[in-house]
Order: sequence, then C-alpha cells, then structure tokens
Amino acid sequence: MNKNHQYKVTIEWTGNTGTGTTNYRGYERSHDIRIDNKPDISASSDPAFRGDRIKHNPEELLVASLSSCHMLWYLHLCSEAGVIVVDYEDQATGIMSETADGGGHFTEVTLNPVVTVSSKEMIEKATTLHKNANELCFIANSVNFPVHHVPVISVSEK
Repeated sequence: MNKNHQYKVTIEWTGNTGTGTTNYRGYERSHDIRIDNKPDISASSDPAFRGDRIKHNPEELLVASLSSCHMLWYLHLCSEAGVIVVDYEDQATGIMSETADGGGHFTEVTLNPVVTVSSKEMIEKATTLHKNANELCFIANSVNFPVHHVPVISVSEK
C-alpha cells in the first residue's frame, strides 16, 4: 500500500536592496524559509555564490536533510531491535561539483554518525542497522548520488 504525503514550504526572497535584479552584484541572496507553525529559517546562497555566510544555504540544508532522515530511521530501527542508543551525533559532509555552465550537482554525501549504545552486546547490531536505515531513508532514496556511512559505535561508560 502506497501512501502519499504532501509538504508545503514558502520561500520569500528578502534580498531586494532597492533595485531588484538589475545587476548581478546589486541584490542579496537572502530569503526566508517558512513552514506553518514552525520557526522561520533565514537562508542565503553559499558564500562562494555571493551569499551571506551567517545564514543557512540550500547545500547545507540538503546535507542536513540526509543526516536527519538517516538518524530518525536509525533510531526507529534500533528501538525495534532492542538496541539502546543513548547518544547520537553526525558530522556529515557533502561534495558538490560545479559545472562549466555555472550549474553543478552533488557527487556524494558522507554521514559520520558517532553512536553510543548502552552495552557492548549491541555494537554489532547497531552497526548493521545503518545499512537498513539508509535503505529506508526517504531523502536518501530521492537523490541521484551515493550516500556513504562511516559509523563509529561506542559503549556508554555510565
């Protein structure tokens, strides 16, 4: 049984400095990402593309989406498998290549989850579940580049 889910996001450009887009260097790339009943996200383009370095950019948000989706599936699978995760952190990275025409595309994303489980007997299963989480992740299943995983599993000292 297939179920469809719809997501609604409003993007509003806030970077008009008074003359619109009359000049490539004359406008800001700033914009707000709005989703009903949630805090706004102030965004811009990557600084390499004349963006504001203190705001989130679409490339970072793509990597964050992959990392977040993987983590949520992973925690779900661990809870079902009796693997008790007590801490999870991911330092995810993505590589984007520019093309000669000024466009570009991601070539890969690597997730580096550092997971702490409650006992050493859970380490093997905790490691295996990363593969399962990747297979189920909605975002990973929607991209056309590889999403790699380099998990580190440790045992809580508590």
